[in-house]
Amino acid sequence: MGYADTLLASGERIIRIAHQHWFILVWRARWAVFGLLIALLLTVLRAINPGADGPLWDILGWAAVILVVVGIASFAWGALSFRSQEYVITSRRLIHAEGVVNKKASDSSLEKINDAILVESIFGRMFGFGNLEVLTASESGIEQLRMLRDAKEFKKAMLEAKHELELELTRPTMPPVRASEPAPAPAPPAPVSAPATPQADTPDEIADALAGLGDLRDRGIISPEEFGAKKAELLGRL
Repeated sequence: MGYADTLLASGERIIRIAHQHWFILVWRARWAVFGLLIALLLTVLRAINPGADGPLWDILGWAAVILVVVGIASFAWGALSFRSQEYVITSRRLIHAEGVVNKKASDSSLEKINDAILVESIFGRMFGFGNLEVLTASESGIEQLRMLRDAKEFKKAMLEAKHELELELTRPTMPPVRASEPAPAPAPPAPVSAPATPQADTPDEIADALAGLGDLRDRGIISPEEFGAKKAELLGRL
């Protein structure tokens, strides 16, 4: 498990890890290489003068040994430092991790990335590296990724991860509510049947019944035809 894996939050995954170009390692190790060359030169001088002796040659011999030890240690430290510097794209962040003993990690949320400017020189296109400036909405504002290996592919992966995160944030977190079944159509109102003919036997009762039927007809409860039929029925009782 790498150091970047220990920085992941729950549900976060690594999409791409990139390092700087090996030219950076050569540049950082230039003094170590220079010291090793001086030590080699001193060794050659001592070898071509086997009879040479004295304090000066002893000092030069010890100087060569020290240069070799320091040069190798310096180169090894530079290689570890170069390897420990990582640029990581996760499903949520852009992380820059560095440090051999004392680790340091800075990150920017993919949501806050506004733009990414890629600069590739002719020399960079020939050897596969470029400079990437990531513009963010954070306080630092700009994340500088110098001499990044495969910078073009790194930028594509970062923008694709940003797009996927935006889709995830806008995607509904709960399933859509199922459309309710259509309500049954209301039953048609029952037809208003004509009221039963009042039981009336005396002329006064028949007159009252006709008055009641006339009131029902005037309010539209019974039709004129129904009123006429009931009126004929009542009058037939006289």
